[in-house]
Amino acid sequence: MEAKILIITGHPTPQSFCSALSDAYMEGALSSKAQVRTIDLSKIEFNPNLKFGYHQRTELEDSLKEAQELISWANHLVFVYPTWWGAMPAILKGFIDRVFLPGFAFKYRKNSPLWDKLLTGKSAHLIVTMDTPSWYYRLIYRRAGHSVMKRNILQFCGISPVRITEIGPVKSLSDVLRVKWLDKVKRLGSKLA
Repeated sequence: MEAKILIITGHPTPQSFCSALSDAYMEGALSSKAQVRTIDLSKIEFNPNLKFGYHQRTELEDSLKEAQELISWANHLVFVYPTWWGAMPAILKGFIDRVFLPGFAFKYRKNSPLWDKLLTGKSAHLIVTMDTPSWYYRLIYRRAGHSVMKRNILQFCGISPVRITEIGPVKSLSDVLRVKWLDKVKRLGSKLA
């Protein structure tokens, strides 16, 4: 199957290390002849607030309609974002709230606790920066933010497998280590990891 990759950068600042990581992944993926599309949440306009929940429809902005088309097109999703307060930034959570809607990402069954997963046949890779040391995030916080993204969101919608690459603590990364991480992420993209 031809690799069709969608890279979603979930950092609100355009010139972030996450943006550089997304570019590195894209460079690697393009070198392996994959088709690649991108969504940079710092550069699109949308209201991240799902104002009425699922009780009343909130019309999607054009950027979010396009995002749904790209998610449908892709067979591999790459999310690149920082961990803030143990989880994803608000802009990425708002994007998911607005885009991964019933009827698109999943469908509740009538009179049943079960649901249909509408995004099956896709895999994902989370590339997550953090200031917390990896061992501390795992032992003390039990990787809570990773669990929400992997199990409660992506696997809930049928996306599997979901791999995770942690990068950190970023606040103490030297320029040399940043370059090494960029090279590693480029290699991940070239392997379609």
